[in-house]
Amino acid sequence: MINSIDFFPPIVDDPYMFGQIAAANSLSDIFAMGGTPKLAMNLLCFPNCLPLEAVAAILEGGNDKVNESGAVIVGGHSIEDNEPKYGLSVTGFAKPSDILANTGKEGDYLVISKKIGTGILTTGDKVDLLSAEESASMIKTMAELNKYAFEASRGVKINGCTDITGFGLLGHAAEMAKTGNLTIEMFASAVPCFPKALELATMGIIPAGAYRNRGFLENDVVNNAKNTARERIDCLYDPQTSGGLLFSVPESGLERLQYQLGEAGCENAVIGYFKKKTTDKYIEICD
Repeated sequence: MINSIDFFPPIVDDPYMFGQIAAANSLSDIFAMGGTPKLAMNLLCFPNCLPLEAVAAILEGGNDKVNESGAVIVGGHSIEDNEPKYGLSVTGFAKPSDILANTGKEGDYLVISKKIGTGILTTGDKVDLLSAEESASMIKTMAELNKYAFEASRGVKINGCTDITGFGLLGHAAEMAKTGNLTIEMFASAVPCFPKALELATMGIIPAGAYRNRGFLENDVVNNAKNTARERIDCLYDPQTSGGLLFSVPESGLERLQYQLGEAGCENAVIGYFKKKTTDKYIEICD
């Protein structure tokens, strides 16, 4: 049995899509651990001034996403609060031999299943710097279940997995490296980023969480990239909401994993390599 819980305030204006994103984010931990979600319980906070139609839309969005995952909502709890917040407590199941830890093995490659940059995009969206199409693409990515990336990994030897959320790509990759006592050589130019996120980063439109992530990781990360633009490095620290999965996979399974992720409509970029730790750094950023 795998249990997980997560909830947060709205990051988009549409209450239905907020419900979808929050639910997808809550379900993600189960998939990242190699499990299948079965039961979910709502966690809802809302002020009395919030129209009941909006509350219903949040719950409807969450319910639709839970149903898509193959799980069911069996109850929940709500309280009055000054700021709306929504999420789920999720229970999933996995065979003990199938459970994945957020780690890796020497010689493994790091594969990512979604573009990064949603923290920067949501920051820009708040001040109307995104087109309708760019905003829709961002929302679609955050609402996408990691179920499909997880299912695409079946039949492949996976040595570790985690999902990318508030600590950003580098924060979650560093956790994998620390657990395995290894160093990840991060291929910055290979990391799939939203083009608009790169554009906004050049303008200094970067969320405060990215700066906190950079400060937290200052002793764990070294930037050896000589030809990588600053805005791309900034994206590596960007806090994600309902980000993709990071897979640690041996070379023997790399081609198959990339193919199956691509067939599932997911990103399948190889963005790093686990190697023996010879310095005090867990992440070495290179071009």
